[in-house]
Amino acid sequence: MTVPLETLPHRHVLTLPPMGSAVRIARETTEQVLAEWGIARRHPIVDPALLILSELVANSIQHAADVSPMITVIYAAGADTFAFAVHDRHPYQPVLFSAVTGIGGSGLGTVMELTLNLGGTAVVRGDADGKGKSIWITLPL
Repeated sequence: MTVPLETLPHRHVLTLPPMGSAVRIARETTEQVLAEWGIARRHPIVDPALLILSELVANSIQHAADVSPMITVIYAAGADTFAFAVHDRHPYQPVLFSAVTGIGGSGLGTVMELTLNLGGTAVVRGDADGKGKSIWITLPL
Protein backbone atom coordinates (compact mmCIF):
# COMPACT_ATOMS: atom_id res chain seq x y z
CA MET A 1 0.00 0.00 0.00
CA THR A 2 1.77 3.10 -1.23
CA VAL A 3 -0.02 6.41 -0.94
CA PRO A 4 1.77 9.70 -1.56
CA LEU A 5 1.35 11.44 1.79
CA GLU A 6 1.16 14.87 0.16
CA THR A 7 -2.12 13.79 -1.47
CA LEU A 8 -3.86 13.24 1.89
CA PRO A 9 -6.07 16.27 2.61
CA HIS A 10 -6.28 16.02 6.40
CA ARG A 11 -3.22 16.94 8.50
CA HIS A 12 -2.42 17.45 12.17
CA VAL A 13 0.86 17.81 14.10
CA LEU A 14 1.36 17.22 17.82
CA THR A 15 4.60 18.04 19.65
CA LEU A 16 5.26 16.52 23.07
CA PRO A 17 8.04 16.39 25.65
CA PRO A 18 9.60 12.91 25.95
CA MET A 19 7.92 11.94 29.22
CA GLY A 20 5.47 9.22 30.24
CA SER A 21 2.35 11.35 29.86
CA ALA A 22 3.17 11.77 26.16
CA VAL A 23 1.74 8.32 25.41
CA ARG A 24 -1.64 9.19 26.92
CA ILE A 25 -1.74 12.61 25.28
CA ALA A 26 -0.84 11.14 21.88
CA ARG A 27 -3.59 8.50 22.18
CA GLU A 28 -6.21 11.04 23.25
CA THR A 29 -5.19 13.40 20.47
CA THR A 30 -5.38 10.58 17.92
CA GLU A 31 -8.92 9.73 19.01
CA GLN A 32 -9.94 13.39 18.76
CA VAL A 33 -8.30 13.90 15.36
CA LEU A 34 -9.88 10.76 13.92
CA ALA A 35 -13.31 11.83 15.20
CA GLU A 36 -12.89 15.29 13.65
CA TRP A 37 -11.99 13.64 10.35
CA GLY A 38 -15.10 11.43 10.46
CA ILE A 39 -13.33 8.16 11.30
CA ALA A 40 -15.58 6.47 13.85
CA ARG A 41 -14.08 5.18 17.12
CA ARG A 42 -15.51 1.75 16.27
CA HIS A 43 -13.68 1.57 12.92
CA PRO A 44 -11.54 -1.60 12.90
CA ILE A 45 -8.22 0.24 12.46
CA VAL A 46 -8.65 2.61 15.42
CA ASP A 47 -7.72 0.30 18.30
CA PRO A 48 -4.71 -1.22 16.50
CA ALA A 49 -3.60 2.25 15.36
CA LEU A 50 -3.74 3.49 18.96
CA LEU A 51 -1.63 0.55 20.11
CA ILE A 52 0.91 1.08 17.30
CA LEU A 53 1.13 4.78 18.12
CA SER A 54 1.53 4.05 21.84
CA GLU A 55 4.41 1.65 21.15
CA LEU A 56 6.19 4.13 18.88
CA VAL A 57 5.82 7.04 21.32
CA ALA A 58 6.94 4.84 24.23
CA ASN A 59 9.99 3.74 22.20
CA SER A 60 10.90 7.37 21.52
CA ILE A 61 10.59 8.20 25.21
CA GLN A 62 12.67 5.18 26.24
CA HIS A 63 15.41 5.42 23.64
CA ALA A 64 15.59 9.05 22.49
CA ALA A 65 14.70 11.24 25.48
CA ASP A 66 18.36 12.04 26.20
CA VAL A 67 18.98 13.51 22.74
CA SER A 68 15.50 14.52 21.60
CA PRO A 69 13.94 17.43 23.49
CA MET A 70 10.61 16.83 21.76
CA ILE A 71 8.68 14.02 20.10
CA THR A 72 6.49 14.94 17.17
CA VAL A 73 3.45 12.97 16.01
CA ILE A 74 2.27 13.75 12.48
CA TYR A 75 -1.15 12.62 11.28
CA ALA A 76 -2.57 12.55 7.76
CA ALA A 77 -5.73 11.01 6.32
CA GLY A 78 -7.76 10.75 3.16
CA ALA A 79 -10.87 8.90 2.06
CA ASP A 80 -9.23 5.48 2.29
CA THR A 81 -5.96 6.02 4.20
CA PHE A 82 -4.80 6.94 7.68
CA ALA A 83 -1.10 7.65 8.11
CA PHE A 84 0.90 8.77 11.11
CA ALA A 85 4.50 9.15 12.12
CA VAL A 86 6.44 9.48 15.33
CA HIS A 87 9.56 11.62 14.99
CA ASP A 88 12.48 12.02 17.38
CA ARG A 89 16.03 13.32 17.11
CA HIS A 90 17.83 10.08 17.91
CA PRO A 91 19.97 9.00 14.94
CA TYR A 92 19.37 5.25 15.26
CA GLN A 93 17.08 3.91 12.54
CA PRO A 94 15.63 0.52 13.47
CA VAL A 95 15.24 -2.18 10.85
CA LEU A 96 11.49 -2.65 11.10
CA PHE A 97 11.15 -5.95 9.31
CA SER A 98 13.73 -7.64 11.53
CA ALA A 99 11.28 -6.96 14.36
CA VAL A 100 8.80 -9.35 12.72
CA THR A 101 11.35 -12.17 12.73
CA GLY A 102 11.98 -11.73 16.44
CA ILE A 103 15.29 -9.90 16.09
CA GLY A 104 14.98 -6.62 17.98
CA GLY A 105 12.57 -5.19 20.50
CA SER A 106 9.17 -6.68 21.20
CA GLY A 107 7.48 -3.27 20.89
CA LEU A 108 8.54 -2.93 17.26
CA GLY A 109 7.52 -6.54 16.70
CA THR A 110 4.01 -5.64 17.87
CA VAL A 111 4.01 -2.53 15.67
CA MET A 112 5.00 -4.51 12.59
CA GLU A 113 2.67 -7.43 13.26
CA LEU A 114 -0.35 -5.15 13.67
CA THR A 115 0.59 -2.98 10.70
CA LEU A 116 1.07 -5.91 8.34
CA ASN A 117 -2.07 -7.72 9.57
CA LEU A 118 -4.08 -4.59 8.73
CA GLY A 119 -2.60 -4.44 5.22
CA GLY A 120 -0.56 -1.38 6.10
CA THR A 121 3.01 -0.30 5.57
CA ALA A 122 5.79 0.93 7.81
CA VAL A 123 8.89 2.86 6.84
CA VAL A 124 11.69 4.69 8.61
CA ARG A 125 12.64 8.05 7.12
CA GLY A 126 15.84 9.65 8.34
CA ASP A 127 16.23 13.39 8.79
CA ALA A 128 18.37 15.14 6.17
CA ASP A 129 21.07 15.83 8.77
CA GLY A 130 21.20 12.18 9.89
CA LYS A 131 20.41 13.09 13.49
CA GLY A 132 16.80 11.98 13.72
CA LYS A 133 14.09 9.90 12.09
CA SER A 134 10.39 9.38 11.64
CA ILE A 135 8.66 6.02 11.66
CA TRP A 136 5.69 6.27 9.28
CA ILE A 137 2.72 3.92 9.49
CA THR A 138 0.12 3.92 6.70
CA LEU A 139 -3.13 1.99 7.20
CA PRO A 140 -6.06 1.43 4.84
CA LEU A 141 -9.46 2.61 6.03
